[in-house]
Amino acid sequence: MTKRLITGAAAVATSLLLGVGSVGAADNAMGNHPDGKFLKEAAQGGMAEVALGQLAADKAGSDAVKNFGQQMVTDHGKANQELEDLAASEGVTLPTDMGAKEKTLQKKLSGLSGAEFDKAYMKEMLKDHQKDISSFKKEAEQGKDTEVKNWAAKTLPTLQEHYTAAQAANAQVTGKNSHTSNSHGAAGSAAHSSVKDDTDMTRSGGHVGSTGPGSGTK
Repeated sequence: MTKRLITGAAAVATSLLLGVGSVGAADNAMGNHPDGKFLKEAAQGGMAEVALGQLAADKAGSDAVKNFGQQMVTDHGKANQELEDLAASEGVTLPTDMGAKEKTLQKKLSGLSGAEFDKAYMKEMLKDHQKDISSFKKEAEQGKDTEVKNWAAKTLPTLQEHYTAAQAANAQVTGKNSHTSNSHGAAGSAAHSSVKDDTDMTRSGGHVGSTGPGSGTK
């Protein structure tokens, strides 16, 4: 009996050591990669976007928020798969679960529904995508690994589209236009100033040309 207990305990200890060893190997692989920190954060962030997007598709009261949530599931699901393939080609093992902060947010949002959920979710999406855009832009410009840099540059426009969509959905659920409270708003202000200048010029008898830098419609 004692011999069996000792054998069983040894087996459990061995399995635990193997488990710790595999986690340690994954951490080492991530730590040894020049862009390991970015890869880890992108993986955990992408998983969170899908999980929270699914919550929005299920619990949101606004169709705009439901549709935005479904877009997050679709787009980030695709990006997550691309990142997994990239990591595999780089010999990097990505995290398989969200980080602690993302899990806490998921728990918080799970307890909300309807309009209350809509406002809290969209507030987080605006904040999260601002952070993501900054992170992916930095990686695309300063990353050490060419393939990872290219993936970041390829994914960045999608994140920027998400931010614009988040602004629109947030405006619907809050009745506030958040466009002027961010970097995109600065561009909008510049455009408004240009239109004002053109109007003043027209009133004074001047002519606004239809060609030249900045005159085209994008």
